[in-house]
Amino acid sequence: MLKIIPLPDAAEPYRAPDLVWDGLAGDLAINRLDHVEAPGDLRAEQGLATQVLICLMTDRRVEPHELPDGVANRGWIGDSFDLGPDETPLGSRLWLLRRSALLEGIETIAETYASEALQPLINQGAVTRAVANATVNRVANRLDLSVSLYGRDGAQVFATKFEILWRQIDGVDRPLAG
Repeated sequence: MLKIIPLPDAAEPYRAPDLVWDGLAGDLAINRLDHVEAPGDLRAEQGLATQVLICLMTDRRVEPHELPDGVANRGWIGDSFDLGPDETPLGSRLWLLRRSALLEGIETIAETYASEALQPLINQGAVTRAVANATVNRVANRLDLSVSLYGRDGAQVFATKFEILWRQIDGVDRPLAG
């Protein structure tokens, strides 16, 4: 399970390194060599974006009855037997839609899967609300997914659009790279 632990105020709080997503795999982000504070070091400036990537782009293990015929289960094997009472499996079920046709209602399924995957951010108190909106462009054969997160004061603290979800999952585009 993804666990976000608020840190007490400190002069230099630990910040987890950022991840970048190349559409197929995530990797640790590195600061540019001309970075003022930490040239060439691990970048830690997009904590919430990194958590969203982990939540949405990590394949969640599913029940056998949810698998399409001939498809092997994915996700972390530990999620199938090592969940505590207040824990949820890591990741999303968006991978189940990878080979789906863009049929009527797929937007609702994608929104459900994304909201389910982002719920740990709410449970841990990182945000108070997560909104996922999916739209289909059947002519372009694509599903777009917009994610917005909101803080305790109701203000939007994060927003991004995964513009071509199917192509991003297949490794073509590079959201949040850099």
